Amino acid sequence: MKTLVTGGAGFIGAHLVNDLIKMRHDVVVLDDLSGGFEDNINEDAEFVKGSITDYDLVLALFDKHEFEYVYHLAAYAAEGLSHFIRRFNYENNLLGSINLINASVLHKVKCFVFTSSIAVYGAAKPPITEDTYPQPKDPYGVAKFAVEQDLKAAHEMFGLNYIVFRPHNVYGVYQNICDRYRNVVGIFMNQLMQGNSLTVFGDGMQTRAFSYITDVSPIIARSVEVKEAYNEVFNLGADKEYTVKELAETTIKVMGMSEPLHYLPAREEVVHAYADHTKVKHVFGIGDFTTLEDGLKDMADWAHSVGARESSVFDNIEILEKLPPVWLQKDK
Repeated sequence: MKTLVTGGAGFIGAHLVNDLIKMRHDVVVLDDLSGGFEDNINEDAEFVKGSITDYDLVLALFDKHEFEYVYHLAAYAAEGLSHFIRRFNYENNLLGSINLINASVLHKVKCFVFTSSIAVYGAAKPPITEDTYPQPKDPYGVAKFAVEQDLKAAHEMFGLNYIVFRPHNVYGVYQNICDRYRNVVGIFMNQLMQGNSLTVFGDGMQTRAFSYITDVSPIIARSVEVKEAYNEVFNLGADKEYTVKELAETTIKVMGMSEPLHYLPAREEVVHAYADHTKVKHVFGIGDFTTLEDGLKDMADWAHSVGARESSVFDNIEILEKLPPVWLQKDK
């Protein structure tokens, strides 16, 4: 089974590649290393450094390998920052995705698996089901939903099979802990290891269901073997929601470190976002999810082993109005 994984050097992508290789897929990874690391990639996969926005490269890869399956995870998934990098967001998260869909149609790919996001639902009342009509509140969610709609149109016009997963707040080993704009668990652990206070936007009462990576990536990997999943959309992640303040306190506990919480002005974001997983549990036979404390303990062991990393500042911000000042500050 010749399989393309975009974003395979990233967090979820690297785990997915491992899962696919265990399933005996012949995997090619396409990644520009803007958010991932080459040493995350399984040595049994073929690595191509490049961007999904390079249409000529995408077509050349499809011509060479004749992929049967495509798992598309490459994206710049900074939901909050997407308001301020709108052009960058749509070029990478929407137009890059269309390059892959075009190539998949042209080469008669058997199934296109897309990792969307719970961000497509916007401020819908949780727990959100797949029947809730998406109304995204930020450009990141808009781009993800647009790709979902394009996949549906490509299926209806050309017969391209697809599976859409809407994972949410995934954390664990390989997460990029030096990205200050996304991955709140990684941000908290990195801040603790640097001896800094944990930065919390607003009052910390925002609620999310934090999902451990090993509960997520194997489901995505084996989805192409589950015919009932074809041309369907699935919420994917943990059931129990926690406040960001509870997350911060539990992170402090498992890291064995003690730093105060530093509250910042509230930013523009959905306050409560967590989903119902009845559909994915039924189709994939999923049992219980990893508890937050157990998942954080596993990630904490890994974080201590790799150590603190300097957080870089995004150097191509397009709109500065209303941008949280902390997103431009250099690490102390």
